[in-house]
Amino acid sequence: MPDHPLYNDKAALRSHLLAERRALSPERRAAAAAALAERALPLVPAGGVVAAYVSVGAEPGTRPLLDLLAARGLRVLLPVLLPDNDLDWAPYQGAGHLAPAGRGLLEPTAPRLGPAAIGTAALVLLPGLAVDRRGLRLGRGGGSYDRVLARLDELTGHAGHPGPLLATLLYESELLERVPAEPHDRPVHAAVTPAGVHHFADPAAGPSAATA
Repeated sequence: MPDHPLYNDKAALRSHLLAERRALSPERRAAAAAALAERALPLVPAGGVVAAYVSVGAEPGTRPLLDLLAARGLRVLLPVLLPDNDLDWAPYQGAGHLAPAGRGLLEPTAPRLGPAAIGTAALVLLPGLAVDRRGLRLGRGGGSYDRVLARLDELTGHAGHPGPLLATLLYESELLERVPAEPHDRPVHAAVTPAGVHHFADPAAGPSAATA
């Protein structure tokens, strides 16, 4: 997990990581997506609801994982971007029920369930460009998932409700020693790469990698 020379400059690091993603061949992206599906599947609690997203462009692919989850009869929620950058949610009903939306996204056409539907998820997959040894995630900067995490704190932050498992899907090179962080940033519990699942149960102690 290397330190990155741009770790203290969010804009420059984002630009660098996005360029690295775009440089990957379609074959490598497809192989990574298939491996990510197999690695992520064991994180799903039996019968649990999964909040996921539809990957676009050079993002680590989620399509094989979405299909695996659906084939197992699991309920999957996908985000719908609202005008204020907050996220609504709707169930995934298959690739044929996705429609183009703003910013190049694909969104479910099923009826919306409301932003609070995220509170039903046992596993939340958050997109990101990198994760560091503390479990801190570097996003694209839109703030949508910061709102999701804050809402989860409100919905699940009480005794007897541990909240969902938070995980980010990445390419192997996107596990970094450090990423730029703000005081309010909340760490994820795991980063999933094609090589394995990296857990962050104790952010201060750094990750332990377990290859499924």
